[in-house]
Amino acid sequence: MNFSDHDINMQALKARAYNLRWATLPADVIPLTAADPDFKSAPEIADAIQAYAAERVFTYQPAEGLPAFRKTIAETINKRRNIQTSQELVIPVDSAAQGMFITSKYCLEPGDEAIIFDPVDFLFKKSIEIAGGIPIYFPINVKEGTYDIEYLRSLINERTKMLCICNPHNPIGKVFTKTELELLGQIAIENDLWIMSDEIWSDIIFPGNVYTSIASISKEIAERTITIYGFSKTFGLAGLRVGFMLAPNAVVYEGLMETSLMRTTAYGVSGLSQTAAQAAYEKSWYWVDGFVNHLTQMRDYTIDRLNKMKNVSCHLPQGCYLAFPDISATGKTSIEIADYLMTEAKVAVVPGAEKWFGPGAEGHIRICFSTSKNILDEALNRMERAFERL
Repeated sequence: MNFSDHDINMQALKARAYNLRWATLPADVIPLTAADPDFKSAPEIADAIQAYAAERVFTYQPAEGLPAFRKTIAETINKRRNIQTSQELVIPVDSAAQGMFITSKYCLEPGDEAIIFDPVDFLFKKSIEIAGGIPIYFPINVKEGTYDIEYLRSLINERTKMLCICNPHNPIGKVFTKTELELLGQIAIENDLWIMSDEIWSDIIFPGNVYTSIASISKEIAERTITIYGFSKTFGLAGLRVGFMLAPNAVVYEGLMETSLMRTTAYGVSGLSQTAAQAAYEKSWYWVDGFVNHLTQMRDYTIDRLNKMKNVSCHLPQGCYLAFPDISATGKTSIEIADYLMTEAKVAVVPGAEKWFGPGAEGHIRICFSTSKNILDEALNRMERAFERL
């Protein structure tokens, strides 16, 4: 694949790409909204789905997940993330979001506090609140990716039970260094905190940056870390509803399984989706390598174009296929700018509104650039003209 227009099935996107994307917007609007690739997935994944379906047997699956799926996950994570795990500690979930909700419910009692970065994806706040917990915002500098570690310490009290990490960080694209993670892990150890590590973006790392899973740093940090992954960002499989969690030990594994209610058969991941995800991990890394190469070019192009637009500035993300430009110089709110771009440029973006990313996101918009050069070029041309008129 060249990740060009030829590799995009626009007819299918306009029929199936929901969540603020092609299927939900007028035909003349280009969506740079939800973090979801426009490209067709690796053919090996479709082949695995077709082979599974051809057998015409769709019976009950084990609540714990298919053994072959769990074995592949454990082997891949050991190799690619240096996390010492086993298939007995792998829990399939129908999305990274579900993993976050299960983790928060397991780790928190009503009234407990959990620290989240600000800005960050809204699912952190939502998962904590659904569990009866209280999210505590911890500011991170959007442009520099820096934060005040002593202020973090000051936020911790007897009610604090969990520290949440999104690495790479959505929406700012920061990749945490090993040194930063070591310090965050040490703070968790000193204060007996759980660590919820959302690593759904961990394969989208741009050149010059090195990814480290916090659970790989030390046994002491690993023992209090619940790691969450998904297949939507890396492989474009959001519609298959499949991800997984890694429990640090058998006791936590059992607690997470009970919390998930998957043994009741009310929840779970289809065998078809697990088979597709297994094929992704076993056969499709070449596709990911090509995808990241394309994304690197799109990142550089997008940031260069944004920084040339009137009253717009944007830092270079280290990971994720997201740009988070500062539009505060326009004098407009992020919602006003998003509405303006929709109306005047026919381009949909995500406003840096509190409901999406927390109060620290205001003055920014989020742009997803996981599309072809031609589509991205047209969207940026429209935006440039619109900002010039503003």
